[in-house]
Amino acid sequence: MSKLESSLKNMVITLLVITVVAGGALGYIYQLTKEPIEMAAIEKQQEAIQVVVPEFDNNPAEELFQLTSESGAKLNAFPAKMGGELVGVAVESVSNKGFAGEVKIMVGFKPDGTVIDYQILDHQETPGLGTKMDDWFKPKVVEEGKSRSKFFDFLYGIKESSGSDGNNIVGKNPGENNLTVTNDGGEVDAITAATITSRAFLDAVNIAYKAFINDFENEEEQSIENKEEGGTQ
Repeated sequence: MSKLESSLKNMVITLLVITVVAGGALGYIYQLTKEPIEMAAIEKQQEAIQVVVPEFDNNPAEELFQLTSESGAKLNAFPAKMGGELVGVAVESVSNKGFAGEVKIMVGFKPDGTVIDYQILDHQETPGLGTKMDDWFKPKVVEEGKSRSKFFDFLYGIKESSGSDGNNIVGKNPGENNLTVTNDGGEVDAITAATITSRAFLDAVNIAYKAFINDFENEEEQSIENKEEGGTQ
């Protein structure tokens, strides 16, 4: 009996030592990788801002502000300005309706809410399908020269996107266009064999748009109220 008790104690002690060592190792690895991971995320965020808004001469990250979505979630917004004038806003948005979890994006809007471009920040969708989000919802490359895209035309005023690409959201305004998948009565062709992923992506776009437009409308109302109050004094 005493041998059994001694063996049991040894097992418990051994397991305890292993647990402590493993926990310490994991903690050390976490601390070791925490900063590089955070730096990589910040770098990806900055790259995404440059992709989704027109050329700017301010530092959008320094002028970061937050929008509130309809669900109450806080969304980071980065204003892009040229000569002090707002030319676009990059909004971080996330949808939890993905096939395998959250789909996080950065989407750029003109001041009127028109989509400028987007960038995928993070997702856990099926490899080979979810990764198609990277360019599925962007204009196809124009054959002429094979270097210019409809987005280029749209951005520089050469011509507006014709909307002939059934999956293209660039140049469209979620307030005027039904940016949901055609399966749900919308205007956007879903990624082949990845309708759920497409729904999540478009959900993130619409979440960002509604929060962005509501913020602008609230600012305009506040500005009008302040002018009226100033005029009565």
